[in-house]
Amino acid sequence: MPNPESTCLIVQPSQDLRGTTGVPGDKSISHRAVMLAALAEGRSTVRGWLAAGDTEATLRSVQALGVRVERPAPDEIHVHGQGSLRAAAEPLDFANAGTGIRLMTGIMAGQPFASVLDGTPQLRRRPMKRIITPLTQMGADISGVEGRAPLRIQPAALRGIRYEMPVASAQVKSAVLLAGLFAKGETTVVEPGPTRDHSECMLRAAGVDVQAENGVVTLQPATGLRPLDFRVPGDFSSAAFLLVAATTAAGSELRLTGINLNPTRTGLLDALRMMGADIQVSEVGMEAGEPSGTLTVKQGPLCGIEIGGDMVVRMIDEFPALMVAALCAEGRTTVRDAGELRLKETDRLSVMTQELRRLGASIEEREGGFVIEGPQALQGADVDGHDDHRIAMSLTLAGMLAQGQTRLHDAECIADSFPGFEESLRSLGARVVAAQDE
Repeated sequence: MPNPESTCLIVQPSQDLRGTTGVPGDKSISHRAVMLAALAEGRSTVRGWLAAGDTEATLRSVQALGVRVERPAPDEIHVHGQGSLRAAAEPLDFANAGTGIRLMTGIMAGQPFASVLDGTPQLRRRPMKRIITPLTQMGADISGVEGRAPLRIQPAALRGIRYEMPVASAQVKSAVLLAGLFAKGETTVVEPGPTRDHSECMLRAAGVDVQAENGVVTLQPATGLRPLDFRVPGDFSSAAFLLVAATTAAGSELRLTGINLNPTRTGLLDALRMMGADIQVSEVGMEAGEPSGTLTVKQGPLCGIEIGGDMVVRMIDEFPALMVAALCAEGRTTVRDAGELRLKETDRLSVMTQELRRLGASIEEREGGFVIEGPQALQGADVDGHDDHRIAMSLTLAGMLAQGQTRLHDAECIADSFPGFEESLRSLGARVVAAQDE
C-alpha cells in the first residue's frame, strides 16, 4: 500500500472542533475563469483563485497556448487575453484534472490548429466519449484511444446543434457550450436534470448571449469576450468536509465564511439538514455572480435518509463525505441513482466501501449507490487515498471518528483541490499531522 515517495496523514480521534475559517476558492469556477480569461480581449483579474493541482494544470495549459499570466499572489492571477490562442509546442498536460481536459476539449475543437490533450494514467482511464460524441456532431475532428485521452484534435468548422444530454453532466454541457463560441449558428443543450451552471454565469459575465430556461440552455456564437474581474467564492465541495467533520465530531461548532452557495452545488447541505444537522446560513451576498455566505454548523444527532434523482447531481462530489456522516446516523441511509460515482478519479463507490471496511464499517455496495445502517463504531487502521483527493479527505474524517490511530497513505493528492486541508483541520482542533510515508 504505501508509496515510499508519498506523504501520509496520521489521524487520531478528534472532537470539540471549534473556530471560524474559510476554504480555498471554488475549483469549478477557477477552471472556467482561466479558460474564459484566456479567450477574452484584455486583462482579466481573478482574486481568490484556487492554486491547487488540478487548476494549476489548466493554467499551465493556457500558458502553453500563448496566453501571458501574471501571479502577484498565489491566489490572484492576471490573464492577458488577446482574443485568440496559438498552437502549443507540446501536448497539453492536464494531470488529474477531468474538468480541465473536458472543458478545454470544447475550446480546442474550435481552434484553427491541431492540438493534443493528455494527462496522468489516472486521467487516461476516465471516459471522454461523453464529450467526443456531441462535439463530433458539431463537426469536431477528435480521436482518442477507446474514447479516452490522449485526445487528438484537428482543425474543423463547427456548427451549432441541439444536443439532448442522455445523463446530466455540467462538464458535457460546458464542453458543448464552449465549442459553441466558435460554431456557426446557435448551440442548445437540453439537460435531463439540473447541473451546476457556473459556465453560463461566467459566459454572461464575459458578454456572451446565453439563455437558460426549464433545462434548455442556448448560446449564440461570440464575436469577442470581455475580460473578467471578480473574486472566486470558497468551494462548497471543500467546505463539505468541514461541515461533515463538525456535524459528526462530538462537541463541535464551526463557522465557515465566504462559501459558494450556488443551489446547483449545495445538495449535501440539504442532505445533512434532512438528516437533522444543525446548519445555519447567514450573511448571504454575491461573489462572481453567485450567492455566497456563512455556514454555522453544530454537532448533533443524525438520522438516516434516502437520496436519489435530481438531488444526486447537486451533490455528486460529496458522496464520499456523506458516507462518513451516514456511519454516524441513527437508522438506514440509502443512496440510489449515483452510478456516476464510478466514473470519477476512482470508482468512488467501490473504493470508499473498500477503505471504510478497513476501519470496521459495514456497507452494502450497490450498482448505483449504497446502504449504510448506523450508527457504527470505527477502529483505526491503515487506509489509502488512491490518488483521489475526495477519497483521501473523507477517510481523514472517518479516522477522526475511529478509536485508535488511522494512517492515511497517499495523502498528497488532497492538494488537487484543498491545499492546506490538514492545517485547516488542525487549527480547528483536529488531531491530524502529516508525516513521511513508511
